[in-house]
Amino acid sequence: MALNHLNLLRPFLCQSLVRPARSSLTVTSWVGFRPPVCPGAFLHPAPACIRLYATKKAKAKAKGQSAKVNINSSLVEDIISLDEVKEDMTAVLSALKDEFTRNLSIRTSPGALDHIVVTTQDGKFPLNQLGQISMKSPQVIVVNMSSFPEATAAATRALRESSMNLNPEADGTIIKVPVPKVTREHRENLAKLAKQFSNKAKDSLRRVRSNSVSQVKKAKESHSEDTIRLVEKQIQQMADNIAVEIDKQLAAKTKELLG
Repeated sequence: MALNHLNLLRPFLCQSLVRPARSSLTVTSWVGFRPPVCPGAFLHPAPACIRLYATKKAKAKAKGQSAKVNINSSLVEDIISLDEVKEDMTAVLSALKDEFTRNLSIRTSPGALDHIVVTTQDGKFPLNQLGQISMKSPQVIVVNMSSFPEATAAATRALRESSMNLNPEADGTIIKVPVPKVTREHRENLAKLAKQFSNKAKDSLRRVRSNSVSQVKKAKESHSEDTIRLVEKQIQQMADNIAVEIDKQLAAKTKELLG
């Protein structure tokens, strides 16, 4: 009878022995700890070890943040003028905006013809310097070449060969330019042209960056490698910022053209 009672109490006795040992162990040591098993005793499984991994997005964000530099231009004036580099890169963006405004207008206006370059025997001149441009009607633009009649043929040819899908007709010194109908095909062609302009702008931006980096490399002998590397990163960062703006301009113009 006493033996039967002892068997009933054995699981509780084993659990009371295990608890003190468990409380004195850390979580890490508890994972590999194997307590003695008593008949009838119930033990919970050891907690699993969990590792947290950074996502690709978090890694990319951290990398982008660590790559940013902000050098005081006055401290590296003897290496390169960062202000001039910024001006040159900004000029590329400004030129692209100007190209978009002059060449990619859905509604043709007299001002849209100003940029067209006319090649004459005396050189190349903007059309608005050779002729007087006006709007005869919403459907027709007129270019009066009476001030330079000898350039009438050249101006007509320049208008026809432009990327604006124009079909000019010369009548003496007067050039009549019908305003092209805005078709879906015309919109798509303008969108393709916008892409070409943005690609050329990026090519110009790369040339500015490449020339600037080449200038910085020439100062390696008189400056530390860390300084040269930081200046190069600053120039690359400036170029990246302008490239982002070029993409934004292209996206906005494409949306405007395609509707």
